Amino acid sequence: MSTVLSVWLRRLRGTDAPAVLAAFTSNTDMARQGEVTTLAAAEDYVNRLIADDSPHEAWALVECDEVIGLVCVTVDEANRSGWFWYWMTSSARGRGWMSRAAATIADWALTERGLDRLELGHRVNNPASGAVAIRAGFVPEGTEREKFLVDGERIDVDTYGRLRSDPAPRFVPVAMRSE
Repeated sequence: MSTVLSVWLRRLRGTDAPAVLAAFTSNTDMARQGEVTTLAAAEDYVNRLIADDSPHEAWALVECDEVIGLVCVTVDEANRSGWFWYWMTSSARGRGWMSRAAATIADWALTERGLDRLELGHRVNNPASGAVAIRAGFVPEGTEREKFLVDGERIDVDTYGRLRSDPAPRFVPVAMRSE
């Protein structure tokens, strides 16, 4: 099976907690995504994302039945907008999968899900996240100066937006499965 066919998106599920824990322990930079250091914390994290009353639309990026990343839209129904975010295990980075997965979910959110605007931000010392945003069709909107305090250092955050009316990027979509 080729790499393209072995990677897909599906809804996050409760049984993914061990894989989420493994992802969070795969790289120290994952600590910025949440406090997940035990299986119980991973279960809480996943359950918050998939709860019936959750504002999150969480999609697992899966390779050969193993969760390697997450793309999520935290929906603001009143404004038909969403905060867009993503993470990937350390071992799966650098292959272009997150860019394709992010573009796939952004297109889904702006069409099938019916949102009008998506937005995201990333620390300026994480240029790979900015590259994902650009490849997924997000437009740079500005910099929030010294937004975060990380290890005693103030870090700027670059912000991006994508509107339903923006041209869609050219990309090979990741299959979305309903399993």
